Amino acid sequence: MTTVPSLTIPADSVALPPKARDLRLDFFRGLALWLIFLNHIPSNFVGWFTTRNFGFSDAAEMFVFISGYTAAFVYGRVMIDRGFTVGSARILKRAWQIYVAFIFLFMIYLAQISWVASRFENPLYIEEMNLLHFLQRPEIVIVEAMILRFLPANVDVLPLYIVLMLFFPLILWMLLRAPNLTLGLSFIFYVAAYLQGWNLPGYPEDKVWFFSPFAWQFLFVVGAWCGIGCVHQLDKMLRSNWFLILAGLYLLLAAGLQLTTNMTANLSINMDWPDWLLIFPLDKTHLSPLRLLHFLLLTAVVVRFVPADAAFLRHRWARPLILCGEHSLEIFCLGVFLSFTAHILMIEVSTRVGFQVLVSLGGILAMVALAAVMTWYKRLQSRAPKNLAA
Repeated sequence: MTTVPSLTIPADSVALPPKARDLRLDFFRGLALWLIFLNHIPSNFVGWFTTRNFGFSDAAEMFVFISGYTAAFVYGRVMIDRGFTVGSARILKRAWQIYVAFIFLFMIYLAQISWVASRFENPLYIEEMNLLHFLQRPEIVIVEAMILRFLPANVDVLPLYIVLMLFFPLILWMLLRAPNLTLGLSFIFYVAAYLQGWNLPGYPEDKVWFFSPFAWQFLFVVGAWCGIGCVHQLDKMLRSNWFLILAGLYLLLAAGLQLTTNMTANLSINMDWPDWLLIFPLDKTHLSPLRLLHFLLLTAVVVRFVPADAAFLRHRWARPLILCGEHSLEIFCLGVFLSFTAHILMIEVSTRVGFQVLVSLGGILAMVALAAVMTWYKRLQSRAPKNLAA
């Protein structure tokens, strides 16, 4: 008689971090959301001061890594305490919430772009946001969007997040039983996906996803591996001076190359680069190894110098970032809407640097305001009697 492997998680399989909330996660996730908003505004002066211009990786890696960390931190404890079924149900519920948010954002985005194109009699807005096919075949495009094949510009992170969460119950179960083996298998899958160019198909037929889930799953799994406490296996290496020196040299090299490349491209300067430095553009769709290594080293350096009890995390100036990080899904959706609004304002009203700064700050203030209202409402609900709160 064949025996079925137990889905029970051994109590001593992993050592989960303390239940106390790590403010670094919310702080840097909030920072990632601000950076994504700024980077989604084309030709934005403020965007020059975001992380993507000072290294190989950008806010997308930050968002995916932290999402994997928090998912494992939250649902790993549930899966250990209440079993695989309950833990999986919680994860799939979150995946459904993200999917509903994507559909809602898609419809609002369609309405916004269509209205703007009609109001200013400029059909280029439709084409720029990859919505031309919607006007030609709306009945087909809506269905394609619902099955995550048709993706307008700037919303690509949400479908990636949905797919990663759909497969996360199995991944988390494996991580809790054999974390290092699971991480190794994820890396092998990443290498194969990168070398073979695996990706999910999009719509129209010649399109593919901007973020390949087959490649980006590794960064999500790395975050989850850290989230269940396995990162402590690397403490000795991460704390060593030689590692800090090597990481610092790589980060400085990446910053120098990125800055020089951007400056020469924008100033139309012709430079004869050695063949071994002809690395741009780095493949973001399949998560170039140089991007991946840059982000992991940058994260290691940040963790070394920013402990969980860092004083600045409790200062008043850090609160807006933490608030946004606590409501990442809602703030991301608002940021997509605001980035297109800022783009329109900069085209139709003014392209002056001062106005670009004003619009960028206005968008960030709107994101902080929504996060503050949601936090206030959440506290209000927690204080209400249970029969009234329902």
